[in-house]
Amino acid sequence: MRLERKRGFYERYIKRLLDIICSLLAIVVFCWLYAIIAIVVRIKMGSPVLFEQPRPGFVKNGKERIFDMYKFRTMTDEKDEGGNLLPDEARLPKFGKMLRATSLDELPEAFNILKGDMSVIGPRPQLVRDMVFMDERQRMRHTAKPGLSGLAQVNGRNAVTWEEKLEWDLKYIEKISFLGDLKILLRTVKNVFIKGESSEELDVTDDFGDALLKTGKVSKTKYDALQAHANNLLKEHEER
Repeated sequence: MRLERKRGFYERYIKRLLDIICSLLAIVVFCWLYAIIAIVVRIKMGSPVLFEQPRPGFVKNGKERIFDMYKFRTMTDEKDEGGNLLPDEARLPKFGKMLRATSLDELPEAFNILKGDMSVIGPRPQLVRDMVFMDERQRMRHTAKPGLSGLAQVNGRNAVTWEEKLEWDLKYIEKISFLGDLKILLRTVKNVFIKGESSEELDVTDDFGDALLKTGKVSKTKYDALQAHANNLLKEHEER
């Protein structure tokens, strides 16, 4: 499957320049905040301070490229007597909850934007195990760089289904423009700083594959095969 889409002048030439300017400004202006959070995370949750998670990104040569998305660590590595990690809820301290609730854990994504892995505005990068369950049309969302926030994040978040969310992403790539990105950015600022919402909207819901399995839209055999495919993609990424 080869993913291709014609991109306009703004997306090809202007959007990247604005991403560099915005990410540099964020890093410089909030360098003091980065330092404070890093110190507190190191004290309360240990090292490493940053959490890296593979996510499917912008297509290269017609296929999705997996990149490591940066976040501040929000959970500890506490284990039970058998050496197994405790449930997420038990490893999420108050400071970690605060970072997630205020979206401050996502500040390091500015470096992803500066590197060119992400854009300020675009379809929010999901997990690799979600990507493999998307059909060819849904995976067209990856023909745009993944964003810190996107059209789906300002139009329902947890209130929409996976299919509805992916439709918002597809609607976004139909016409990517400066004015459209600006509107999404302003709505995101309003949601995060006024309403206290996070852009990582699907962390507390089922994975896409789990949702499809529960509703009978995918068989258990296909589910297992696609999960295995996702694990293989992650292994290939780690070996690079």
